[in-house]
Amino acid sequence: MTAVDLGLPRVPGTRGQTGVPRPEHPGLLDSFGRVATDLRVSLTDRCNLRCTYCMPAEGLDWLPGEQVLTDDELVRLMRIAVEQLGITDIRLTGGEPLLRAGLEDIVGRVTALRPRPRVSMTTNGIGLAKRAAGLAAAGLDRINVSLDTIDRARFAELTRRDRLPHVLAGLAAARDAGLSPVKVNAVLMRGLNEDEAAPLLRFCLDEGYHLRFIEQMPLDAQHGWNRADMITAAEILEKLGAAFTLSPFPAARGGAPAERWLVDGGPGDVGVIASVTRPFCAACERTRLTADGAVRSCLFSNDETDLRTHLRAGARDEEVADAWRATMWGKLAGHEINEAGFAQPIRPMSAIGG
Repeated sequence: MTAVDLGLPRVPGTRGQTGVPRPEHPGLLDSFGRVATDLRVSLTDRCNLRCTYCMPAEGLDWLPGEQVLTDDELVRLMRIAVEQLGITDIRLTGGEPLLRAGLEDIVGRVTALRPRPRVSMTTNGIGLAKRAAGLAAAGLDRINVSLDTIDRARFAELTRRDRLPHVLAGLAAARDAGLSPVKVNAVLMRGLNEDEAAPLLRFCLDEGYHLRFIEQMPLDAQHGWNRADMITAAEILEKLGAAFTLSPFPAARGGAPAERWLVDGGPGDVGVIASVTRPFCAACERTRLTADGAVRSCLFSNDETDLRTHLRAGARDEEVADAWRATMWGKLAGHEINEAGFAQPIRPMSAIGG
């Protein structure tokens, strides 16, 4: 992450530093000196799973088609981000991005931008087996697959779909297509799959995947998140430590969300993203774009800026870029999950983008 010295304290407070004038700077900086270089783009709010910790069994009220950005609008915003705002990394998310028609074409158009951004994707893996090679050919650099269990019955219980074999096939296809490192994202939940920390890690080590455990966050559509049900980073490490020898990863973490440990001396490693108990907001370098064209400065923000209206009203690239810069300048120091007045975002994770 590139920090900008604004003569301001780098210790996070709780609120944005109002009244501080934004300096002349082309990038997406905020009043705490952070600069966003990583863009998360939701291609759709739709999903073909119904994970119990994400949405109800009947699904959600999906965005009407006319509200979703067109391919041209999506690519234009990503071009503005790369050419004018200093974005170097783009992650395509959802919902489930594999449900987006024309995905391979979008990837190809984005990887053709100059300077070329690194482009990755987060997916549930369903349908990936048939498309991994095509996505790699289009220029996709790497992939993350969400997988919380390797037990088929438990997978069906958690996702309300019996699709584990399809996910495993997708992982293998991504590896074979060279979308490396292939990363696996897993959420452990108390009373559901908390006993799978070691089995998941052993599976990933054996298959050559990079496992990242993520603390469950308050982003469910039902607003039923309970801190007591969350398996903390400390608990995850304790469970892993009972089966493996963990040692600090030698490379600096930088702005990466995961703290990493070598497993049994390496070369395999495991990461833990402790968004709740060990927030990394002070090093955050992310900005987010929803499927309907809203820019969010933080995953947990309740404020966003509508760029779609700017686009459809004929705004110039420079005007869109300025609106984006203004949004990021107002970013808070942290997500405030651990503050008494924290309010869960109105939009659920499936609508914001991972």
